[in-house]
Amino acid sequence: MTQGSRSNSVRITEVGPRDGLQNERELVPVATKIQFVDRLSELGIPEIEVTSFVSAKWIPQLGDAEEVLCGIIRRPRTIYSALVPNERGLESALQAGVDKIAIFVSATEGFSQRNTNGSIEEVLARIAPVVSRARSQSLPVRGYVSCVIACPYDGPVDPSQVRTLCSRLLQLGVSELDLGDTIGVADPDSISLLYEALSPIVAPGDTTLHLHDTTGHAIATALRALEIGVRSFDASAGGIGGCPYAPGAPGNVATETLTKAIIDAGFDPGLDYQRVAEVGRWIRQQLAGLRGASA
Repeated sequence: MTQGSRSNSVRITEVGPRDGLQNERELVPVATKIQFVDRLSELGIPEIEVTSFVSAKWIPQLGDAEEVLCGIIRRPRTIYSALVPNERGLESALQAGVDKIAIFVSATEGFSQRNTNGSIEEVLARIAPVVSRARSQSLPVRGYVSCVIACPYDGPVDPSQVRTLCSRLLQLGVSELDLGDTIGVADPDSISLLYEALSPIVAPGDTTLHLHDTTGHAIATALRALEIGVRSFDASAGGIGGCPYAPGAPGNVATETLTKAIIDAGFDPGLDYQRVAEVGRWIRQQLAGLRGASA
């Protein structure tokens, strides 16, 4: 659904259960993951990215995807989505009753090779049938674009590269473009330049912004994005997680921090900041306990 830039409503997608947990060294129990999602659901968050149907060989932490997705308590106004890298993953996600899927492509060849073991063109060819089948099943498809500002291997990214890739994804049939600052180097000026480059093909209000807070500029960047017209963001409770294929880039922007910033800026995320912060503290305590037990 299009979110106009004049709207005061801001949508937050919670990615903690997937992006937040995916590179934890100690396996998080299924029961804890289910409780995490259920606690998030109680907050009234409109979408929760629960897991990823990726091979356990590559990300062991998410090898229990079907068990987690089938074990949660589903709330009628919450979308429960999952990352799907290929057709096999889509089949498993469909069997588990996913509401929405996400696919991912990198804006740079260096990150694409290390993250997906294939070139950008190879990845696009790989996900094309996934998008097609999902749409045939009336499932919305989120298209993640990694490294929209800079790449840990290829350096700064020209916004025109991002525009070209986003155009390809729209042609494939994705429902939503999710722009990822994978290594957390975005600042207000770079995000303005990015959206200026994207303006011929997509409005800011029709995108989602996925920020990491590696350099401490995530909130300032989010506020600039709000000024531009972005009304949809990803965040992770407690600021947990990051990308296992992006060295030195831990820390998604915390859901509670983003929620408070949005409210303070005069927008409405539809969430209670204090309750969001409680869930953030809870999951950080759970992870600290697991790390301590393995020490």
